[in-house]
Amino acid sequence: MEMKWFLSKIQDDFRGGKINLEKTQRLLEKLDIRCSYIHVKRIFKDNDRLKQGRITIEEFRAIYRILTHREEIVEIFNAYSENRKILLENNLVQFLTQEQYTAEMSKTIAFEIIQKYEPIEEVRKARQMSFEGFTRYMDSRECQLFKNECRKVYQDMTHPLNDYFISSSHNTYLVSDQLLGPSDLWGYVSALVKGCRCLEIDCWDGAQNEPVVYHGYTLTSKLLFKTVIQAIHKYAFMTSDYPVVLSLENHCSPAQQEIMADNLQTTFGESLLSDMLADFPDTLPSPEALKFKVLVKNKKIGTLKETHERKGSDKRGKVEEWEEEVADGEEEEEEEKFKESEIFESVLGDNQDKETGVKKLSGVTLFKKKKTRKLKIALALSDLVIYTKAEKFKSFQHSRLYQQFNENNSIGETQARKLSKLRAHEFIFHTRKFITRIYPKATRADSSNFNPQEFWNIGCQMVALNFQTPGLPMDLQNGKFLDNGGSGYVLKPHFLRESESYFNPSDIKESMPVTLTIRLISGIQLPLTHSSSNKGDTLVIIEVFGVPNDQMKQQTRVIKKNAFSPRWNETFTFIIHVPELALIRFVVESQGLIAGNEFLGQYTLPLLCMNKGYRRVPLFSRMGESLEPASLFVYVWYVR
Repeated sequence: MEMKWFLSKIQDDFRGGKINLEKTQRLLEKLDIRCSYIHVKRIFKDNDRLKQGRITIEEFRAIYRILTHREEIVEIFNAYSENRKILLENNLVQFLTQEQYTAEMSKTIAFEIIQKYEPIEEVRKARQMSFEGFTRYMDSRECQLFKNECRKVYQDMTHPLNDYFISSSHNTYLVSDQLLGPSDLWGYVSALVKGCRCLEIDCWDGAQNEPVVYHGYTLTSKLLFKTVIQAIHKYAFMTSDYPVVLSLENHCSPAQQEIMADNLQTTFGESLLSDMLADFPDTLPSPEALKFKVLVKNKKIGTLKETHERKGSDKRGKVEEWEEEVADGEEEEEEEKFKESEIFESVLGDNQDKETGVKKLSGVTLFKKKKTRKLKIALALSDLVIYTKAEKFKSFQHSRLYQQFNENNSIGETQARKLSKLRAHEFIFHTRKFITRIYPKATRADSSNFNPQEFWNIGCQMVALNFQTPGLPMDLQNGKFLDNGGSGYVLKPHFLRESESYFNPSDIKESMPVTLTIRLISGIQLPLTHSSSNKGDTLVIIEVFGVPNDQMKQQTRVIKKNAFSPRWNETFTFIIHVPELALIRFVVESQGLIAGNEFLGQYTLPLLCMNKGYRRVPLFSRMGESLEPASLFVYVWYVR
């Protein structure tokens, strides 16, 4: 029956005789077989007996079987098929219940799977499944490791904003390094497409009264502020309906701040939040209440009540100034960036007063001796700041006594790391109430990133990373925010939200650990390195990221000269004490004895978004691009 169906599908393509590699690839796609060209090319070459670059119908069938009749899938099929040819509907129900943990509505699901994946009509009509149907089902999205339920927004979105982890980027306008690289609108577009909800905009006075965006006192190129926000407006809600926060790093003079305010209002219109919501006069609103809204994060003058009373009045030319002290070791982000620019001292030119030695930023003067700062803020821009007022972090005690609900802190990674180690409980108490943003230290001029996990562990909402820099930190970022429909908002675990919790990531007193077992069965059409000549020596590393006690990694043995279908059949067990914060990362490498192992692909996801049973793990490149059909085949089981 399968042979008859197969020939009926392909014989027309062989009416003119043999077919070449390109036609072979197209025919495989027509048969719904996902395959990598580089692997098909090698298998084609191996099966082209006459070595003329063209194959017969029998040779094509051999290629098809190599690609689709994977031994590990055949073994599962035969275990549930009574005659090793067909799965009856009740056989499929049995498989779904026992192996895939779909106890509810298994009969209905089995029927739907048969209708969707069984290509042979008479088998489908008999409510049965051939191996052809089974292999297509096992290769489908339904059998991926990531739970389908987590692909949509499923969490309660009515908590206040401070109860969520929020996908955040640092220096969003840069697409390479911090000192010489280009500023590019693509930085904003790509971050928004990835679900980022907090974007950073470094604003400076520009020519012709037009504010510009760039990394001040460096040789990075410049973008017009209005062009940046027009791009943000276009892409803001393409991936997620939930609010976007524009974190302004504002170095503009009051006159150009007014232009920024005008640009923001003109571009975003009703989407721009410019007044309190009636239902939230003294608490932070929820992502649900702020759907399709743009929030401005900046310094602010006066109270929300005063802002509300000024609504509609003429604010042109109205400027407020205040002086604030800066304690040693507590530099704010703009000062960190200033430090970073000291290697570009020659670029400063007239920005240094020869007599006083004072370095001036437009609209901001830094007095190095006194450690004080004067800021001039245009009322028009100040009044656009509602629930995200940038407030200097002084101490946890000061915040407990004086910080208002709508005031947010930005803390550099070095200071935040010290505080998290010395005062974890106070830090968590702080992040329960106030939105806290962590940003990379100034010495990361190469746009490298820190590991965001350590700051998620203490409830920091906005852990800002350089999205343009691939590597482990961005893999963790992308993996964490796959959850909740990729909306850029993930509800923090209850122990990071509730005031009576005594959670400390470094000292877990009470926990309900999860025992996670992963049987790594095989690899499917793994990517090839430049040096592997179609046959890589492949291995897989499985890593757990979470609280310090849960961090661990295990790896498989090396399978020599087989990137097409390596079989490991190795089982790994992990005890995870805080599953709510755990991310699981699969890394595939090609062994290199001289230059070290070469990265082939990875996949990261939250532990609690993992399906149980036989699952396919899709792989992504270092840059975050899908490497389909390259994947791993695993069996997952966990219990609490």
